[in-house]
Amino acid sequence: MLEKLTQQEEEAMQAVWRAGEGNVKTFLDYLDEPLPYTTLASTIKNLEKKGYITSRLVGNAYVYKPAIEAEEYKKKFMNGFVKEYFDNSYKQLVNFFVTEKKLSTQELKDILKMIEEGKE
Repeated sequence: MLEKLTQQEEEAMQAVWRAGEGNVKTFLDYLDEPLPYTTLASTIKNLEKKGYITSRLVGNAYVYKPAIEAEEYKKKFMNGFVKEYFDNSYKQLVNFFVTEKKLSTQELKDILKMIEEGKE
């Protein structure tokens, strides 16, 4: 079972997924918000300990790559998120976005269309 990631770990993991494979310096270029090299390096080590990435030694440097796919994490994260914050109800989740005016009528119609097409 994978541990939940901190926000910093999640941002680092996003960089790893974008890069596909690389060293700490490679991942620095893929971060949305810049981090000091040493901070990212320790975050990468934590991600490896938690089983999210793997490493191999190439010459005298470690090369890292994701141990799980972004989609797999997204499913796990969203299921946990809906369970924790919306009482395991996707209806409550959608209602939240409607109430907060984050979903338009057209977007809701598009979602309904996707659901109906998915049933066929």
